[in-house]
Amino acid sequence: MAEQKTAIVLGASEEGGTGWVTAQTLAARGVRVAVAARRVDKAAALAKAIGGVAFQCDATQENEVEVFVRAARAALGAPIDYAVMAAGAGVSGMIDDISEAELRRSFDLNYFASVYFVRHAARAMADGGGMVLMSSIAGVNAWPGYFAYGGAKAALQMLVKYAALEYAPRNIRVNAVCPGPIQTPAAMSLLAHPEAGAIAAAEMPLGRASTPAEVAEAVAWLATAPSWVTGETLHVDGGLHLRRPPDVDAIRAALKARPRADKY
Repeated sequence: MAEQKTAIVLGASEEGGTGWVTAQTLAARGVRVAVAARRVDKAAALAKAIGGVAFQCDATQENEVEVFVRAARAALGAPIDYAVMAAGAGVSGMIDDISEAELRRSFDLNYFASVYFVRHAARAMADGGGMVLMSSIAGVNAWPGYFAYGGAKAALQMLVKYAALEYAPRNIRVNAVCPGPIQTPAAMSLLAHPEAGAIAAAEMPLGRASTPAEVAEAVAWLATAPSWVTGETLHVDGGLHLRRPPDVDAIRAALKARPRADKY
């Protein structure tokens, strides 16, 4: 009988969010999962539901990432087979006026946190494992007002390539998924808005934003299945990368005119 596979997912505190659903998807495939987030109470609720273990971890603090990975490996009782970095957040601001604090926050959370994760996860991983990071369409197509976020995600995609080369001698595959807007609870105030949501969907050839489950399936596939895929960034965006970004000013105007999601 094959030994049970193990995984870690960092960034799984929002119920129904991408990290949360990714952990559920891996667990449904028989993987034992350790999850972590800044809010350990929420991560603990997820862990209880999927039969895993939970830890507190601020992804922007390298010492906390190191402690989480070591503790997760010990709790799982085996080297880690799959590692998923789902922590991240959009940061808005123009080049001319973004504050130093916001600029650094964007790179701390959306780039440096992934460097820390790759470094420490790889040290605890079994040879032949799979690692998946979370990029964004903003790292591929320029979205006005999101240069700091897009720049950090573009750097993350280059990190994937370097990590794929550096860990290839151990047959550890490193890839990323690149979603557009995702139908998470946090995003539905935009995506469910009758005017703003339609503006966003108009640039998606498949006509709507991805669901968390669709992104999670792509993450799980990259982590567990393709033993000869590494250094890739997979678009999971309904074809949005083939077109221009939605009109951000039009979206903001629509949200300002009708801001309350509970009126839809």
